[in-house]
Amino acid sequence: MRSVEDQQARVAAAAVAPRPVRVAIAEAQGLMCAEEVVTERPLPGFDQAAIDGYAVRSVDVMGADSGGDADVTLPVVSTVAAGERTPTRLQPRQAARVQTGAPMPTLADAVLPLRWTDGGESRVRVLRGVRSGAYVRRTGDDVQPGDVAVRAGTIIGPAQVGLLAAVGRERVLVHPRPRLTIISVGGELVDISRTPGNGQVYDVNSYALAAAGRDAGAEVNRVGIVDADPKTLRDVVEGQLSRSEVVVIAGAVGGAAAEGVRAVLAELGEMEVARIAMHPGSVQGFGTLGRDGVPVFLLPANPVSALVVFEVMVRPLIRMSLGKRQPMRRVVPARTLSPISSVVGRKGFLRGQLMRDQDTGEYLVQALGGAPGASHLLATLAEANCLVIVPTEAEQIRTGESVEVAFLAQRG
Repeated sequence: MRSVEDQQARVAAAAVAPRPVRVAIAEAQGLMCAEEVVTERPLPGFDQAAIDGYAVRSVDVMGADSGGDADVTLPVVSTVAAGERTPTRLQPRQAARVQTGAPMPTLADAVLPLRWTDGGESRVRVLRGVRSGAYVRRTGDDVQPGDVAVRAGTIIGPAQVGLLAAVGRERVLVHPRPRLTIISVGGELVDISRTPGNGQVYDVNSYALAAAGRDAGAEVNRVGIVDADPKTLRDVVEGQLSRSEVVVIAGAVGGAAAEGVRAVLAELGEMEVARIAMHPGSVQGFGTLGRDGVPVFLLPANPVSALVVFEVMVRPLIRMSLGKRQPMRRVVPARTLSPISSVVGRKGFLRGQLMRDQDTGEYLVQALGGAPGASHLLATLAEANCLVIVPTEAEQIRTGESVEVAFLAQRG
């Protein structure tokens, strides 16, 4: 039986990163930048007012102070709006009313806030002076020509999108989302648009795994149920290999039907089904198929087991393909609120609810799902916000003991 860590290493060695593509910056959020974005123009591109007020020469208002001992009054010779394109020039002992973002008049070196004046329209009385450069955004204060605005390897978020727009970039080179194909096999399966007959069940896996793939950051193609007929299955899988970076086939381990699936896949490349020292989902398959060696996973038919195997094996591969430096979920220690049973010799990934003590800040975890054999309880997985990671050698974790807990996606 292979350890979880050994299997994860085998999977990681097969990671395939899509080639970088150039996309509109509106579509780049969440993706990793694949180029050094060097600015060609300064930001701001001109001296501009940082607040609404009066553009002045600081030397002309130095005599004013908050005590009002000196009376400084200046004529207001113009109003400069944001977006004004006609240059304005001040003469000594003049002021110009300016809006936030307006270009600074020539000779003006500061903006006098409205609250430091009487707000006059034709003449303004200054209540307090300002220093040179006060409330002015100087040309290139933010970015100078030749500066790197966004570095390669940076995950593009709202701030990076804004900066790209500010420096005039319409498109940016990024590592795209890996394309993930989800396939379900099993003669007992029907789509949710139909009513199951005797012995039939809904195809849960293709929907749940597609959602897990999107949550991981992949571009998902949910093929749905595919007939296990060898020719049909081969044609579908072979077609998907040419347009995918990762393929997941649920229901393809365990039982005689799964043996037929594996026989078909063996014609397309290397595929191994092995027992992994974990529960649930110990029996799983992994290989690289097709001319390009596309990573292909075979997952159990049980939806809970399939989702746990996806979380432990497939999700990290997707995150690596996205270029994430830390592909694994965040793990924290937590104190158990009830006993947790596990299987000796297998690393447990058990559903749980993670809480935090408001007084101490300590993490607390309540295991869900009952005994180790209750891996079929999908409802408890829907309630879980974490996976409790039980060491391989442990059969039971007692109440109050510390365990490692992996965060799952935060719920709205």
